[in-house]
Amino acid sequence: MKQRLLPLLAEAIAAALASYLGYQLTAYDVPLALVLACALALYIAFRESLHQVLWASHTVTHRCTVPGCDFTVRLTDVDAAENRRWQEIAATHPSHT
Repeated sequence: MKQRLLPLLAEAIAAALASYLGYQLTAYDVPLALVLACALALYIAFRESLHQVLWASHTVTHRCTVPGCDFTVRLTDVDAAENRRWQEIAATHPSHT
């Protein structure tokens, strides 16, 4: 239930913020097409930001331990065995960049 409710809540918050800011633009006699474009851009930006925050608690990042190497693995909702396997892969991958 929580996994379904939080994304819907994020969508509602993003829509409310974008609508409110779009409504504020109408007070400055901004053309409707421009208000809609701005509101849509704000909605997408708010939505993606909120979804990133929601998934951050479920995401684990493993990096290569060699200094200067930028090899990175991000995992979302994996079990302990899969997490450990990717941690070892990140630590011992053959191509250091």
